[in-house]
Amino acid sequence: AIIKAVDTYADLLRVTVATAGNDHRLGANEAPPAIVSIFLGEQLFDIVEQIEKGGAKTSKQGGDINVGVDSLPSLAKDTTDRNRTSPFAFTGAKFEFRAVGSNQNPSAANMVLNTIVAQALKEICDQLEADKKSGKNFNKSLQVILQDIIKKHKRVLFNGDNYTAQWHAEAKKRGLPNLKSTPEALEVLKLKKNIDVLGKHGVLSSVEVSSRYEINKHAYDTVVALEGSCAATIARTQLIPAALDYQDLLSSVKTVTQKKLLAKVSSLIDGSLKAADVLEAALAKHDSAKTLAGMLKLREVIDELEGLVPANIWPLPSYAEMLLMNA
Repeated sequence: AIIKAVDTYADLLRVTVATAGNDHRLGANEAPPAIVSIFLGEQLFDIVEQIEKGGAKTSKQGGDINVGVDSLPSLAKDTTDRNRTSPFAFTGAKFEFRAVGSNQNPSAANMVLNTIVAQALKEICDQLEADKKSGKNFNKSLQVILQDIIKKHKRVLFNGDNYTAQWHAEAKKRGLPNLKSTPEALEVLKLKKNIDVLGKHGVLSSVEVSSRYEINKHAYDTVVALEGSCAATIARTQLIPAALDYQDLLSSVKTVTQKKLLAKVSSLIDGSLKAADVLEAALAKHDSAKTLAGMLKLREVIDELEGLVPANIWPLPSYAEMLLMNA
C-alpha cells in the first residue's frame, strides 16, 4: 500500500514540503532531492522482487557484527541503513519521510500520507471484496493484486545515492516527477486526482485545496520578497559603500598592476550597482522568479568583491571567518 500510495501521489507529498526555505535545502547537505522515491533496504527489496516473480520464499539476513571481543555475545547486523539521501526511507521498523524542513509543521505531510495510504488500502480491499464475490480464492487474488502493484509502481523504488546525476536521469526516464521549486510543486494542487483523493476521504474540499494553493503561494512570494529586499539593502548600504571606500584608497595607485586592481574593483562595483538595480526592478514587479535570479546575480558580483576588499574595510564576516572563527 505504501509503494502504491507514494508512487501515485508523489507530487502531492512534494507539495507538503514546498517552502521558499526548503527549496534551498532539498538535494543538499544530507537533505533528499525533490524527486520522491522509496528506499527499502536489501531485505525488503529482495522480498518485493520475489513477490513480483511469484511469491516470497526466503529473506536475506544481515549477518553478525564483529566487534573483535570474543567474550561479548553475537550482535545481529541490521539489514537496512538510513540512506540519508532518500526522501522516503524504511529504517528498520518504520518509514521516514525525510523531506520535511526543520521549521515546518509536519501535520500537512502526515495528513497527506494518511490519506493516500487510506486510498491505496481502499482500492486493494475493494478488489479483494470483488474477487471474493466472484468466487475467487482469497490468497490467489491477494498474490495477483500485490504482483500488479509492484509491477506498476516499482519505478518509485531506489536504494542508491539520490544525489547522483545518474539517478536524476534515471528518475526522468522512469517518469518520476522532479518539482524543484515551490511554484512548480504548488501547481499540482490543481490536478483532479489530487483534489479528488482529498475530497473523497473528507479531508479537504476543493475550495479548501484551492485556499491552500493561494495561502502557500502568498507565503512563498512574501518570503522571496523579504529576502530580495534584505539582499538589496545590505548591498546598497553596507557592501557597495565598503567597496567604494577601497576604490578611493586605490585611486592614487601608480603601477600597472595596481591600476589593474583598481580597474577590477571599479568594474565589480559597477556590476553590483547594475545587479542591485535589476533586483529592485524585479521586487517592484512582485516577480518571485526574477527576484531569485536577481539575488543570485547580485551575490555573484558581491562574492567577487569580498575576495578583493580588505577585511578591515569589509563590514560583514567573510565565509572564512564564519567557518573558522572560535566562539
